[in-house]
Amino acid sequence: MHIRGEKEKFRRGVRYTFSFVTLIWLIKLIEISFNLDFGSLGILPRTLHGSIGIFTSPLIHGGALHLLSNTFPLILLGLGLFYFYDRIAIAVIILIYLMTGFWVWVAARDAYHIGASGIVYGLLTFLLFSGFFRKDVKTLAISFSILILYGGSFFAGILPNRPGISWESHLMGAVAGIFCAVYFKKSDVVKEVEESVDQPETKYNYTYQSKPSNPGKPGISYHYFIKKGEIEDDVSNTC
Repeated sequence: MHIRGEKEKFRRGVRYTFSFVTLIWLIKLIEISFNLDFGSLGILPRTLHGSIGIFTSPLIHGGALHLLSNTFPLILLGLGLFYFYDRIAIAVIILIYLMTGFWVWVAARDAYHIGASGIVYGLLTFLLFSGFFRKDVKTLAISFSILILYGGSFFAGILPNRPGISWESHLMGAVAGIFCAVYFKKSDVVKEVEESVDQPETKYNYTYQSKPSNPGKPGISYHYFIKKGEIEDDVSNTC
């Protein structure tokens, strides 16, 4: 993969990841500046008005510490997702976002569930399991790195051992990430054709000589020039 493609994937990851992080920080600043409480926009399971949280809960956080604890993992995992899985990154994020919210709404305890930690757990398990499923050196490397960095806190976060923590969001997010890893495991998103921008153009010349329709008349030769996937025809009379 040439350098231009690497830079484009990195810029794309930075653009989308930091746009989302900026959004959740902007929402928290608005909440603080105007002395508002957006907690009611979280998921309240099995209630009609609480279903709006499926879409809004990842944007709402309880405090600055809660927001900070999600910000850095979102940046790291988001950049990793777009770098290694650029072609399906948006689809993976949307699926994790919606599946996590819906499953929390269906199965979680009666309380408002807020925060982007479900997305964090979803991205974490997607990157982790995708590396194992694909058996690719690069993705396996990032999978082991993630396991070392987050392994301890990951397993602790999906257990109901801390009051006030939505372990259900963590668990449902992790399941959504595994689901996406299985669903997209056969997608050809890692291996790309390597092509140098300075590689000279390749041209193949094929000539076909037609037989004359009448004796004594010239036939027609067809010259096919194949260049970078394009076919140029040059038709000329021959004697």
